[in-house]
Amino acid sequence: MARFARAVSADPDAGVPPTYAAVYALSTTARLLFADPEAHVDFSHLVHAEQEFEWERHPEVGETISATGKVTSDSDRRGMRFIGFESRCTDSSDRPICRSRALFVIRS
Repeated sequence: MARFARAVSADPDAGVPPTYAAVYALSTTARLLFADPEAHVDFSHLVHAEQEFEWERHPEVGETISATGKVTSDSDRRGMRFIGFESRCTDSSDRPICRSRALFVIRS
């Protein structure tokens, strides 16, 4: 986390940068979607179109975070596929930390 903080010009001693949520909220859960052969996600044509976070609180350095993800929508329009994806992040006591919503667009 400290290297990430320095890479985004944040002070590692100030805590976990909010942008680090992309690491624990999205990269840990969305890769399961992308790797699932039944999901038929053509990663070579995927565009990460939107990303938003809703915070309950920011995690502390060294805190254990669990993330679960789910597809919230999946539709086709004008030759493109739109997949809505949501991740829920909690602490070791299952208290909410944040929720992440993303939109992936896959060109045909």
